[in-house]
Amino acid sequence: MSKPESLSLLEVRDIRKVFIDEDFQTPVLKGVNFSLRRGEMVAMLGPSGSGKSTLLSILGTLMRPTSGSLRMLGSELTTLAERELSDFRNQQIGFIFQYHHLLPDFTALENVMFPHAGRLWRETRAGRERAAMLLERVGLSERMNYRATRLSGGQKQRVAIARALMNQPALVLADEPTGNLDRENADQAFALMQEIQRETGTTFLLSTHDRELAERCERRIVIQGGIVVDGAEPVTHRTDSTGGLRMIEGDVAVVIDHTRVPNSSDDRRRA
Repeated sequence: MSKPESLSLLEVRDIRKVFIDEDFQTPVLKGVNFSLRRGEMVAMLGPSGSGKSTLLSILGTLMRPTSGSLRMLGSELTTLAERELSDFRNQQIGFIFQYHHLLPDFTALENVMFPHAGRLWRETRAGRERAAMLLERVGLSERMNYRATRLSGGQKQRVAIARALMNQPALVLADEPTGNLDRENADQAFALMQEIQRETGTTFLLSTHDRELAERCERRIVIQGGIVVDGAEPVTHRTDSTGGLRMIEGDVAVVIDHTRVPNSSDDRRRA
């Protein structure tokens, strides 16, 4: 379905990834197609081994695809040189991981400052002030000078959320962002991401096994067998006589129940 270019943030077209080990080739992504709009909160679902984590690494420019097109903010990322790609990643993409990956010997403030200081190779007053503002926004103003080892699991994940927003990215990629939290802290972390998404217009793509979290997102992209099987494009909804949701794409009408998502799995192994 066509969209105004101004609303398009990311276009993924025929992305393929084949891992080669000596004489063996293992195709993981087999022609992935989907798009993201600016300001969306989208869940990416699929069973373990479906290719979610590999795709997330490619979207974050941490891994190059074997073939295909990855276009964001008007730039074709697959053709950029490594230095250009690194600069783009640092400025436009934020990351939230399941295990937060904070630097244990640094304070919460220093961890949040890191993406900004790393890009400039120095700390700045403006960077420190923004990091402090973000920690206040996520409810940790009284913990900003605590080392990461003194923070609870929920607090560490809030620091990770603040760190992902440090350089004001257009896109935040979250890999099982609540997978290491209990239900209460998971709900709080997700609610915080929703609030930030609405306030800033930042696009969030969350890879998750959490059915409850996925159903609270605006849209769901389902990956199975290395391809997208549902939710590839933002859709215009209207209820039809069957009670399903009708997606109009060109001249073809397809009834899709977007409230259905695959059964969650306790298997947390990465694809």
